[in-house]
Amino acid sequence: MNILFLNPYHGGSHAAVAEGYAAHSQHEVTLLTLSSAGGWRWRMRGGAVTLARLARAQSSPPDLILTTSMLDLATFRALTRDYYPPHIPVVVYFHENQLTYPLPPGRTRDLSYAWINYTSALTADAICFNSEFHRREFLAALPTLLRRYHDYHELATIDAIATKSQVLAPGIDLRRHDQVAAPALPASAGPPIILWNSRWDYDKQPQAFFAALEALAARGLDFRLIIAGEHVDPNAPEFVAARQRWAAHIVHWGYAADPSHYSRLLHQADIVVSTAIQEFFGIGVIEALYCGCMPILPCRLTYPDLLPPAYHADCLYDSSQALVERLQAALQHSHLRRQDWRTIAAPYDWSRLAPRYDALLAEVRSVG
Repeated sequence: MNILFLNPYHGGSHAAVAEGYAAHSQHEVTLLTLSSAGGWRWRMRGGAVTLARLARAQSSPPDLILTTSMLDLATFRALTRDYYPPHIPVVVYFHENQLTYPLPPGRTRDLSYAWINYTSALTADAICFNSEFHRREFLAALPTLLRRYHDYHELATIDAIATKSQVLAPGIDLRRHDQVAAPALPASAGPPIILWNSRWDYDKQPQAFFAALEALAARGLDFRLIIAGEHVDPNAPEFVAARQRWAAHIVHWGYAADPSHYSRLLHQADIVVSTAIQEFFGIGVIEALYCGCMPILPCRLTYPDLLPPAYHADCLYDSSQALVERLQAALQHSHLRRQDWRTIAAPYDWSRLAPRYDALLAEVRSVG
């Protein structure tokens, strides 16, 4: 097939998935993208207009269109109705949604973005969510959105959306981490290394992570730190204060933009921690698992689905106290850390997932 991949917000995981699929697919995938520099709000509002114009410059219509939930698909299809034959199917991939994404303190949800997600799902021929948790959460939130209005709630559309939705995890280029290894260190090099590779932002709750470190220090536990997550403002007072507080423990501090450097950091670390209140999949955790890190994760969101049940007791926590206890156990008992975490992560490599993407899209095309 000839697939046109419309990516209105081409940055971060959105760009990685689009480029990864184009590189590994057996189909011919053409990327038509807008940079993430314009901000996700403007891309959701205006991206459809620009992409509709750019799509007309393509030499011929594709067999299928693949896009993300950042696109106002209803507007795009309206603007290209005289250019694309109506039988060309469109698949929407949901990296996240604006019905349930947690808001920072003091912000009110702008439901116009949630409505774009809803009408795009309604317009699509097929919908893919990056996790079963995400699919469940989105469908459960739709009745509340539709009932906000005084009549014509159209609740039957929720079943229609559910029927054409399924789960398709994001492919990850995990094998690139095989090309880089951590430098060999003697056994006496130091205590275990705790990794933070989440964004430094409200929805990842870095303050909860550092509170746990304070509790560990109060118990006399020693550890080292790799802080490698992206930060919105590296000069934010709490960011600077944390760096000063933990200076004696730091192996690395700051966003690791170079892929090889990032790989080395993942291989060096022993434990990866999340305190997130938003995670629709968890690419950073999967990469850390692939490189041998033991995960300590909240028992919520997508995390219970990422780990086999046999690991839940040691790796998942449901309170701040339990977080400290899981970390203490991981620091003190090396046998907990030395397990085959890579096997859990390996199925998400593109070599395993690209054929699933190809088969799913071919099926949508054949039905259409």
